[in-house]
Amino acid sequence: MMCIEIEAKLKVDSLAQVERKLAELGAEFVAEQLQIDSLLDDASTTLLSTDRSLRLRRQVVGDTERHILTYKGSKEQSHFKRRQEIETEIKDADSMRRLLSELGYEEMLVVEKKRRLWRLDRCEVALDDLPLLGYFVEIEGPNEKEIAGVQERLELSDLPHIAESYAHLIKEQPCRRDA
Repeated sequence: MMCIEIEAKLKVDSLAQVERKLAELGAEFVAEQLQIDSLLDDASTTLLSTDRSLRLRRQVVGDTERHILTYKGSKEQSHFKRRQEIETEIKDADSMRRLLSELGYEEMLVVEKKRRLWRLDRCEVALDDLPLLGYFVEIEGPNEKEIAGVQERLELSDLPHIAESYAHLIKEQPCRRDA
């Protein structure tokens, strides 16, 4: 399915506060997910250098596992994170990996996160817990006005929007050395 993804990504100190506010506002809890994203690119990092991405996601919800291939285009000029998104469910992830490898795409980075997904108004609100990075709220919706409205209702309007992907944020992390 192809669409334009519009979202606000916000760094928060605690997901518990946001979750309490979602419940207070009558939001619908959708699912708890484990997402393991393999980010792919060619040897010349053609996608990364043009602000695009190719992702093969393994998503686990309870006993159910799905694999989703997603292409994201370059970000458009906007206060919100806006970009073309094309995704399709994959029935055989190993075969898809081999096919992408034959086309020159290899795994460059793996990002793992725990996500609690909620629905408020016409927006999806994802509460993300990423080892190394911390806690984030992503509000995705049909347009900027509705996303801003949900951000305001969650009392998160004072937080700056983060345009970078989790992969980019992880790459910026200083190397850690365990003593």
